[in-house]
Amino acid sequence: MSAEHLLFAFTNPVEGHDDEFNKWYDGVHVPELLAIPGVVSAQRFEVAAPDGAPAPAHRYLAVYQLDRAGSEVMGELGARMGSGELHMSDSLDIATASLSVWNSRGPEQTA
Repeated sequence: MSAEHLLFAFTNPVEGHDDEFNKWYDGVHVPELLAIPGVVSAQRFEVAAPDGAPAPAHRYLAVYQLDRAGSEVMGELGARMGSGELHMSDSLDIATASLSVWNSRGPEQTA
């Protein structure tokens, strides 16, 4: 995955609402974020903690590739949330959600 800017969204569903959360995230939230100028791709992940390992703070991760500065994308994301254009779900545990933008510090390296 080679990109200059990445948006990471670490999330959890509300206890007992996994199916509703994943349906909303895949069918509503990701398409709405892909409609924001600057968001060029999205991929979701589910944690794969080895047996016996401590559970991480988040069960799900979404990685969005951006083709413009994260501040621009985050500004538009905030505006769309404020206007109701982004539809949130009660199945998202908003108290544990974490968003962060990461900027490339060099070229992608491969083996």
